[in-house]
Amino acid sequence: MTRRLARPYALVGGRTTPSLPDLRIETQVRRTAAGLRALPTAVFERREILLLCAEPVSIAELAVRLRVPLGVARVLVADAAADGGVSVDIPDDAPISVELLQRVLDGLRAL
Repeated sequence: MTRRLARPYALVGGRTTPSLPDLRIETQVRRTAAGLRALPTAVFERREILLLCAEPVSIAELAVRLRVPLGVARVLVADAAADGGVSVDIPDDAPISVELLQRVLDGLRAL
């Protein structure tokens, strides 16, 4: 396991609120065509997000894979969405599936 040199709040410039409201843990994130074009020049967490989001992935899963707190993942995803690198599918108020909760739990246990 690699260890980050920067503190999580430094990754987002001290921001704690994402520019996109309603980014819940089950929000699905997927790389866009613009994100694919930006991939060769993307660095650090932005590059990791673009690589991980080739297929839809939840914000909770991204947080686990990036090894950052959920709030940091939300801010990073909102930044990537603002740049057009990813699209977000904010779910309606339907109940969360048991499968999604199991995946989140498995990801947390993997930490």
